[in-house]
Amino acid sequence: MTHFKTASSAFTPKSDSAFDDLSASLGDQRPHPTEDALVQLGRALMTELVDMISDTALEDYQTIIGEALIGAFHSAAGRIERDADRARDTMRSLDRDFDGSEAADTELQEATAKARAGDAATQACELIRDAASETWTVATGEVWTAWRGSRRGTHLTAAQLEAKQAIRAIRNRKSGEADPGGPVVAFRGAPTADSSEDAGRIFDALNWAKQEWPDMALATTGAKGSEKLAIKWAQQKGVKLILARADFDTHGKAAPFRANDELIALEPEVCLTLVHSVDRARAEGRPFGPALNLGQKAMENGMRHMSIKARVA
Repeated sequence: MTHFKTASSAFTPKSDSAFDDLSASLGDQRPHPTEDALVQLGRALMTELVDMISDTALEDYQTIIGEALIGAFHSAAGRIERDADRARDTMRSLDRDFDGSEAADTELQEATAKARAGDAATQACELIRDAASETWTVATGEVWTAWRGSRRGTHLTAAQLEAKQAIRAIRNRKSGEADPGGPVVAFRGAPTADSSEDAGRIFDALNWAKQEWPDMALATTGAKGSEKLAIKWAQQKGVKLILARADFDTHGKAAPFRANDELIALEPEVCLTLVHSVDRARAEGRPFGPALNLGQKAMENGMRHMSIKARVA
């Protein structure tokens, strides 16, 4: 679709892409890549990387290298967004002290243009990141989550929030302020519960939860095994993800249980747990303590708890 570059978005034809509409409204005479081109770039970069590394001596380091590529675009998006936020701070200051002079007007327009251009560049990096992440999951079966901070969603993936941020939002909602969105469903499961049978049982439970609460958010710690499977489900379904990461540097061995405290603070509608793999060959040994602990804390706080060892109807 052809866009006519003007200083005003009022004369810019609308497309099916919010990014293309934003970039077309900036008034920059230089063309922006289209959303489709950015998505294709992210997919091509990851496909090339995986193809290059597979069946080579670097295959042992594939996860580190693949996640580093995705993380690079995530980091770039964050840096550009901070620059855009500084430009918005300048805009507010100039607007507050505006004296009507031509110089002040020019300065205000420049700050506005910088902020809007930064927004477009941020979205461009996010589109590349999410396309690379989606391709990474398809190629390797692994899921990428931002190591820290929250992540806005694009049409390729749902948003990701840090548990602490979501908890603050819930408290603000009770004070009549910002509403964080729909109900929360918490999940904790054993790291060894990652077989195809486990995946089916977990997906059954989460599909049931989504039928009960269509606008749900999934809260988990992002631990390996069954919780990674739950994250993969959330990405496929476009469900918002809340991560209560275990902070071992701060809490040591108690970190998984402190993470459970954050999950409970989110006031979930239900806590789903899987303490053993449903695959009998993997189900030997002690049940997964943090999952047991979440179920106990849910009952202590009068919350609904369901073990998904038995198939959800």
